Amino acid sequence: MADIVVLGSGGFGLSLAVMSDAHGHNVTVWSAFEDEIHLLQSEREHKKLLPGVKINESIKLVTDISCIKGADIVIFAIPSAFVRKIAKQAAPFISENTIIVNTGKGLEEGTYKRLSEVISEEIPDNKVVVISGPSHAEEVALGAPTTVSAASLDTEALYYVQEQLSNHCFRVYVNDDIIGCELGGALKNIFALCVGICDGMGYGDNTKAALMTRGMTEIARLGVKLGGKVETFFGLSGMGDLIVTCTSMHSRNRRAGILIGKGTPADEAVAEIGTVEGYICAKVAWELSQKVGVDMPIVQQLHEVFTNGKDVKQALRDLMDRPKRHESEKDWLR
Repeated sequence: MADIVVLGSGGFGLSLAVMSDAHGHNVTVWSAFEDEIHLLQSEREHKKLLPGVKINESIKLVTDISCIKGADIVIFAIPSAFVRKIAKQAAPFISENTIIVNTGKGLEEGTYKRLSEVISEEIPDNKVVVISGPSHAEEVALGAPTTVSAASLDTEALYYVQEQLSNHCFRVYVNDDIIGCELGGALKNIFALCVGICDGMGYGDNTKAALMTRGMTEIARLGVKLGGKVETFFGLSGMGDLIVTCTSMHSRNRRAGILIGKGTPADEAVAEIGTVEGYICAKVAWELSQKVGVDMPIVQQLHEVFTNGKDVKQALRDLMDRPKRHESEKDWLR
């Protein structure tokens, strides 16, 4: 049994809290939003994000971030844009032996840093483990069989987190490639947006399969350039997460893409859906690919759609009319 604090009261944070509580851990959920915490305390349910999922009275719901003192595990379930801010707030209160688990999937705008790097900059003395993989909150909270990858620079922390979070409905595999695990989880959101846009425009399965498959190639291409391992991108945190995010209506990125494909301006679609990590990540990934010299044609076209207002049909046509080439990658750094 572990003392676990979840930072963030969104769907995934609450799903991990409910799951951990059900398997005997002492669980606290923190949020910066007092109104949200008061509503959760009153209703013991997040009716918008996890309707029908009961939040037991044994789960503490608080707004004081000092609650992390003495915790065995602190889980960051925070949108990427706010990870640094929350890490700064948490730093004065976190105990020396507390292990930080990051579940966010994104890259920091402006610095291009992975979220574990952001956390470690603000809380340098604590071990950080990342969790990534096909794990929609709605299903985790209901106990649907789910598998994820966990990665860390610290082996002891990695196996501790695997032991504490694994149960009969949530299986944690360990991976020694933290770079690959994080990049796979972050970059797949871009291609879920692309697939959603094609859904909204009425394109069929052929088009979506092409975007997913060639998208995976682009993810691996950039990931290897940045130090990840090719095989990681074809595991749970890469291909697994890509499949579930591109095909499920639980996916906010896909739903936002559908709205965009039907004609809703991108900024309005994002505002309607909520947190859409792929919208920010498309810009970050494009800038990063240019910085390190990696060819990402799908990302380039999506960036032009979002930034320059390029017509989506023209973007697809430009992708189809690119110079002919061999499918297989002979050099992942090309």
